[in-house]
Amino acid sequence: MKVGVVLGSKEATPLEFWVGVEEGRVLRLDDLVVVESSHPGLGTVRYFGVVDQVMKLYEGQAYHTDTFLAAENRIPVSLAYVAHVSVTRLIPDEYLPPDPGAPAFLAREEDLELALYYDSMKNQRGSTKLPVGLLKNGEVGYVNLEFLNGAKGGHVNISGISGVAAKTSYATFLLKSLLESGVQEAAHLVKALIFNVKGEDLFFLDKPNARLSEEERDRYAKLGLKPTPFSSVAFLAPPRKEEGALLPDLDTRKEGVRAYHWDLVQFCQRGLLPFLFTDRQAMTNLGFLIQHVTERLRRLSDGQKGPYLKVEDWEGDLPEPGFEDLGRVRIGTFADLVLYLEYKLLGPVAEGDKDQADPRWTARQAKGTREAFIRRLKASVENVAHLVRGDRPGNPPDPLQGEQVHVVDLAKLHPQAQMFVVGAILKDVFARKERGLYPGKVFIVLDELNKYAPRDEESPIKDVLLDIAERGRSLGVILIGAQQTASEVERRVVANAAIRVVGRLDAAEAERPEYGFLPSTFKKRAVILPQGAVILHQPELPVPLFLSFPFPAWATKKEEVLEDLSDEALRRELGL
Repeated sequence: MKVGVVLGSKEATPLEFWVGVEEGRVLRLDDLVVVESSHPGLGTVRYFGVVDQVMKLYEGQAYHTDTFLAAENRIPVSLAYVAHVSVTRLIPDEYLPPDPGAPAFLAREEDLELALYYDSMKNQRGSTKLPVGLLKNGEVGYVNLEFLNGAKGGHVNISGISGVAAKTSYATFLLKSLLESGVQEAAHLVKALIFNVKGEDLFFLDKPNARLSEEERDRYAKLGLKPTPFSSVAFLAPPRKEEGALLPDLDTRKEGVRAYHWDLVQFCQRGLLPFLFTDRQAMTNLGFLIQHVTERLRRLSDGQKGPYLKVEDWEGDLPEPGFEDLGRVRIGTFADLVLYLEYKLLGPVAEGDKDQADPRWTARQAKGTREAFIRRLKASVENVAHLVRGDRPGNPPDPLQGEQVHVVDLAKLHPQAQMFVVGAILKDVFARKERGLYPGKVFIVLDELNKYAPRDEESPIKDVLLDIAERGRSLGVILIGAQQTASEVERRVVANAAIRVVGRLDAAEAERPEYGFLPSTFKKRAVILPQGAVILHQPELPVPLFLSFPFPAWATKKEEVLEDLSDEALRRELGL
């Protein structure tokens, strides 16, 4: 459909030009156009582009108030309707400007595929077009899967204001497409790990959404996806803090949720102590001592099966009487472990100024350093004692086994415990992928990246995330990270994301250099984006895409769960 011609009153270049829109035609932001222009000796060059600015104005008026006269047909004026087009592709690659007056058409079907490089999204095994939303014209928007799954690039970074940018909703929609669109090879081997950082909204991913309308179902059909919840999901939550309790600490969902924790031997053997020290000051002053004690604990636990830890060189006091186990003392709680470390690093109650610490544990560190280490460790007991315990065999989250999607709850944990859980799980997943113990891809969804990989601070968790960002894609570990402000996240983590997604942004944040991939008009639009819409940037396309995505087919809160009233469900409920 012809919509206008290339303007001669404004400069036309090989990379951008203006189109005058014909009367009765419409050209909107995000519309795709194609222009053909003949050049002597070169033949016809086709220019594909996206509209990123449109404007109307009266021509022939001298003063602002002439507008009132023109509206009453009292003076002659002409209405100019023009659109700015950013070129996405030229066929052939002859960088000449289009001629003024060249006709402009809306790009549909094959032309749209050429404009957005869909024709090049394939490999020797077939198409790599992954549906990621709907364009303004209702057509499906795609990204090249090879820039997401690690083949040519990897990682996704999503930015936006909490509550209106729908970061988590878009991340779960992206997972839905990855797992069920049929584009990802060996999708049955793909695992997804989602950290639930606020509320309990992600604990209903396996339940259909009662608010899903027919219109939204049609949008799923357009994308080639089923409007169904996730079919294989494991839900894990920390245990309640009550002594001896192993019940998941959740309010809205009781069934199908497992409590997770580490036993003391797992804590020592896996070297998880550093994840209790996450602030910059601790890592600066205590870093060497932390690493040394971690190694000592690893040696101490070597060969032990747990869940409790047995030691033979402790003569200190236990808060509860322990019992001898072949001449060794049993350490049954995290608090006991801290007391043991205090004994080894500071010694028993000193007589005078004599230092009675065990030199094998102190790493020749000053007494003040060791005291600071113990003070911080004691402060962590209240926060993590229910997560690291010796009364039951450990049951830490294992996203590489069992269900395809694992949701791990962090919402009610103290920030220190959140750091510990995220660090411990990611370290384990990455280490096993490094050793080649799991063949499939692993996608990790982590919100609040600014907390776990802050720009100006150091921590063990940040090191793990940097490792994933820089080496993860070659190992098949893909990070789908999200945050309110990318400017507060470590640059290397953001820069390694091949796919960048932006929801609604704060006006000041939109002007930060981290969003340099957005043209100025897109930055202005990011400030007013509605919920359910995002701007997506991918390496193969020189301009971002404005996309909308369907309402979640899975419940995002308990009130949205569509009750199953079938006989089969009733039998399941009654255990028949």
